[in-house]
Amino acid sequence: MTKYVADNLSWGHHVAMTAIASRPRATWLLILALLVGASFWLVGQHTIPRLPWIAWKGAGVGLLAIWAAVNARDRDGWLITAVLALGALGDVLLERSQTSGALAFLAGHLVGTVLYLLHRRSKPSPSQMALSVLLLLGVPVIAFLLPADRAAAPGIALYAVALGAMAASAWVSRFPRYRVGLGAVLFVASDLLIFAKIGPLAGSLIPVMLIWPLYFAGQALIAWGAVTTLLRWKDNEDLHHRL
Repeated sequence: MTKYVADNLSWGHHVAMTAIASRPRATWLLILALLVGASFWLVGQHTIPRLPWIAWKGAGVGLLAIWAAVNARDRDGWLITAVLALGALGDVLLERSQTSGALAFLAGHLVGTVLYLLHRRSKPSPSQMALSVLLLLGVPVIAFLLPADRAAAPGIALYAVALGAMAASAWVSRFPRYRVGLGAVLFVASDLLIFAKIGPLAGSLIPVMLIWPLYFAGQALIAWGAVTTLLRWKDNEDLHHRL
């Protein structure tokens, strides 16, 4: 009888620990970010003045970064905020300098890799590890092969090393694979289309149509998955300390 009561108390404690999660604050910011990011895709570069167009471009991920900051409760919350803020900075800088924009994104990938490695799965499945290795090794190789300008290929491949590491670590992290992991893969697909645009897909409508929606959807999934998961983990940690 005592064992039965103890088992049921333990089960109830487990349910309480796993079920509690804070609702993210300022959900309106997330919705606004999605509307701004989605609407940017519909705005032609030459339909409005250049500066407002650049501001619009950076605002989508910038608002995701602000939303993440509003919900940041510890180091990890500020790390995902930094990832998104560097992405927004990269969106803007790319319109002034390809190198500066790429460096901002590279920094964001490195910060993201650190965050995901801090929360790596203890025992990823063989299929998860296989895709992670494929991303880590395959992304730089594909990025190197795509540009028609071979002089640019080494620099692109160097950037893609960080891109592949970010996606690989996200896929085998404890964050939800079909939000954060999928978002990272969409980011990779978007960047590979950028490199293909100056290579085999030059003049094609495919990159024009898909680069931005893949990129922004990836950033939105990363933000949503990371912020909500970190809040849940923090709540469970706080509950554990109170019990």
